[in-house]
Amino acid sequence: MRLDLFLKYSRLVPRRTVAKELCDEGAVLINDKVAKSSSPLRPGDRLVIRLRGHTKTVEALAIPEGQVPKKEAAALYRLISDERVDSLGGV
Repeated sequence: MRLDLFLKYSRLVPRRTVAKELCDEGAVLINDKVAKSSSPLRPGDRLVIRLRGHTKTVEALAIPEGQVPKKEAAALYRLISDERVDSLGGV
């Protein structure tokens, strides 16, 4: 599955366009490498997402086939850390 779709379906970002903007800015890493929005994502991949004021690190646990109900979205990943940062980076 494409990274931007995973970010949207997992609700780590609110919209696919936001996911694309984050990737275009280099604010999303897959396994410590800057990722494009079209990068493929597999279970076990580690994501680092730099959002306003914090950095989230998650591990992809499952890749959905399509839309995911809101109640099930958090089951797609495991939160490793959510750290606050001083400088504003990302979208």
